[in-house]
Amino acid sequence: MNTAAVAAASGYSVQQVRDLEASGVIPAAERSESGYRRFAEVHIEALRAYRDLAHAVGPVEARRVMREIRVLPRDRAAALIGGLHITLDAERAQSRAARHALESIQDESVTDAPPLAGDSMTITELSQALGVRASTLRFWEQCGLVAPDRTGARSRTARVYSLTAIRDARITAALRAGGYRIPDVQRAITALRGLGEVSESMAALDRRLASIADRTLALLRAGTRLAAIVESAGAASR
Repeated sequence: MNTAAVAAASGYSVQQVRDLEASGVIPAAERSESGYRRFAEVHIEALRAYRDLAHAVGPVEARRVMREIRVLPRDRAAALIGGLHITLDAERAQSRAARHALESIQDESVTDAPPLAGDSMTITELSQALGVRASTLRFWEQCGLVAPDRTGARSRTARVYSLTAIRDARITAALRAGGYRIPDVQRAITALRGLGEVSESMAALDRRLASIADRTLALLRAGTRLAAIVESAGAASR
C-alpha cells in the first residue's frame, strides 16, 4: 500500500502521513528497492488511533503516547493509557465542582440586590455574612482561594474584600460546606477565575463538560486500537 492509499483510507493528507511517520506516531514504513514507502493495515489503524487520541488529549500528548506505548513494557504502556482517563476524570470533577459552587451562589443571588462596582466588605463583615471565622478567611487566603485587597496608609494590614474576592469566598464556603477538600476547592476556583459573570460562567462550564464528554468518548474509541498496538509491541519483544 503506497502513501496515497494510506492517506485516502485514514483521512490524512500525503504530507501528514509522512510527517506522522517521521515523528514516530506510526511505525516506519518498509521501503521498496526503488525507495518507495510500503504501508500496511497496521499503519492505518495507528493513524485512526492517533486521530481520536489527539482529539482526547491534544496532539502533543498524543504523539508522545503513540511513541512510548511501542517501546514501554506492557504494564507501563497500559498504565500510561489508563492515566489519560484519570486526567480527564480530574478535569470533569473540577468543572462539576465549579458548577456546583456557581449553582449555590446563583440560588442565593435571586434575593440579593444588584451589586455595585464599589461594593466591598471587611473581614469581619464577610466572616459574619458567611458564618465562618475570620481566621478561616485568612487560611483561605493563604491557600490562594481568596485574594482580598489591603488598605491603610502605613501598615496596609486591613483586608478589604472586593466583589471578586467575595464571590470566591462564597464559592469556597459553598464547596467546603458540600464536603469538598481544599485541593478540590483550589481546582474549582482556578476553573472559575476569568470566566466572568455567573450566567456566562455556567454556560462556559457546560461547554467544558460537553467537551470533556466528547474527548472521553474519543479516548474510548482509541482504546481498542491502542491496546492492539501495546499487545503487538509486547509480542514483538518476546
